[in-house]
Amino acid sequence: MLKSSPMLEVSGLQASYGPAQVLFDIGFSIGAGEVVTLLGRNGMGKTTTVNTILGMVRPQGGTIRFEGRPIQGLPSYKVAQCGIGLVPEGRQIFPTLTVEENLIATAAARFGKPRWTLGAVYELFPRLAERRRNLGSQLSGGEQQMLAIGRALMTNPRLLVLDEATEGLAPLIRTEIWAVLTRLKAEHQAILVIDKNVDALLKFADRHVVVEKGRVAWSGTSAQLAADDSVKDRFLNV
Repeated sequence: MLKSSPMLEVSGLQASYGPAQVLFDIGFSIGAGEVVTLLGRNGMGKTTTVNTILGMVRPQGGTIRFEGRPIQGLPSYKVAQCGIGLVPEGRQIFPTLTVEENLIATAAARFGKPRWTLGAVYELFPRLAERRRNLGSQLSGGEQQMLAIGRALMTNPRLLVLDEATEGLAPLIRTEIWAVLTRLKAEHQAILVIDKNVDALLKFADRHVVVEKGRVAWSGTSAQLAADDSVKDRFLNV
């Protein structure tokens, strides 16, 4: 159940790449400790929505408020300083830095005693502890995804954003990533996630926002989405 004041509130969001408008009317909210997904087919505006929230795309209209503060149009580093951590599509780790250097590079504690330290990330992902001296380029795809999540957690975010959290990973690694995300949810970490695995998201997330051609086409709970085959057939190819 959402609180009266959402942690993140997006309303009427519009964005373009040059002359091409991509977002026309995106609106949704995330409460403290809530898990919300952005769903939809490729090219519908999910990643653009995330990039606009994070300050990598400048909005053309609408509002983005985080913990009551307007953040639309802020540069990315200021959005991060507000308490939003990103696990980007394609991981984008630093390939010439070691695992430990990747993690230290983003470490921050802006809100009191940090929950996420090197020790905490290594406890969450023991494989990273084993590989701490390896370069990012020497890791497997699954290990790189673990590192990308660990790097975002080292910013000690109030809201964790994951774009294609399990894309291209082996089944065992996907299972491990979902287990980690489920643990974070149990610890009341607010999460916004994009992923194609609708079955996993139905078990994991509280609410879903379906994006179609830059607009919100549907939103509702996991129970509502699971029961509505027309939404899955029309918008998700499930």
